[in-house]
Amino acid sequence: MDTHNTMPYITAYLPGIGGKIKTKPSHFVVREIPLYEPSGDGEHVYVSLTRSGWTTQSLRKELAGLFDIKEVNVGYAGMKDKQACVTQIFSLHLHKATEPDVMAKIEDSLPVKINWAKRHQNKLRVGHLIGNRFEIVVADPVAGAQELSENISSVLSKHGVPNFYGVQRFGIHGDNARRGRDVLLGNGRCKHWLRNLLISAFTSALFNQWLICRIERGWFDTLLVGDMAKKADTGGLFEVTDLQQDMERFRQQQIGYTGPIYGSKMRWALAEAGELEKTVLDQSGVTIDMFRKHKAQGSRRTAQVFLNDLSIQPHPDGLQFMFTLPKGAYATTVMREFMKTEPALPSNN
Repeated sequence: MDTHNTMPYITAYLPGIGGKIKTKPSHFVVREIPLYEPSGDGEHVYVSLTRSGWTTQSLRKELAGLFDIKEVNVGYAGMKDKQACVTQIFSLHLHKATEPDVMAKIEDSLPVKINWAKRHQNKLRVGHLIGNRFEIVVADPVAGAQELSENISSVLSKHGVPNFYGVQRFGIHGDNARRGRDVLLGNGRCKHWLRNLLISAFTSALFNQWLICRIERGWFDTLLVGDMAKKADTGGLFEVTDLQQDMERFRQQQIGYTGPIYGSKMRWALAEAGELEKTVLDQSGVTIDMFRKHKAQGSRRTAQVFLNDLSIQPHPDGLQFMFTLPKGAYATTVMREFMKTEPALPSNN
């Protein structure tokens, strides 16, 4: 199941700017926004570094080998693109090394720039970030790209961007979702870590399919009775029961509805919203019991992303877009609305 080629555009009636992204690392700059600052004391050394040409996992492996520790003792908050200039934080479980020594050893051994190193009590774990700040250059866009982009931006500021999972989620060949379905159906055997990755890819594809259905039914920019909504300030989930009251909060971006990341402990939407979630799962041929067997608990994911700090300006190579996204959202999903072209499957992540 691969849905990235069928994802609709919210701004389909507006022409795109074409062009290319990631033609060089400096055209795709990513900076993590940490969830918290390290305290300055503890068993773990947090290291902020800037790199390009590395996957998160390959750099993690190099750091573990450099300090002679297990990979599991090197933490990170999120996966980042290889073909990008990335500033991200790793944590290293080192009891005695001083921060200056850690910085010097990394800079002497690896082609990265060290920004700072500070100690903290706990390992940095996936999800320990607020979001990411992006600076993306679209090279060689069509004539009039600035005006076209402003027109698209105006629509997205009102309706938001569909929070689709990007193609990176589905593997080098784009078949991880299909393989994940096979695992759930008992038709595939693999190691524990790979099994979890493939099942996660499958649930991501199901979320994309659910969001496609929601858009096709004209339900993208509205709430439904029974929706599981999320509060913007606290992240709390609640069922939409008073549609009139909640729609006002929805329009003010105080709340947003969420979609299913299927699993045994997922909170289901109810009423008409819940029926759509059940239909998507039924059509996949997979049951909740299959998720339970593999201890896939599930969760929920916000369906819309708003670009409240978007800036678009000329660049010597084309047009530069600057914006912030919450954790888990894909910049390539945002850029496809502007470019109206589908990104190629990545060689790595």
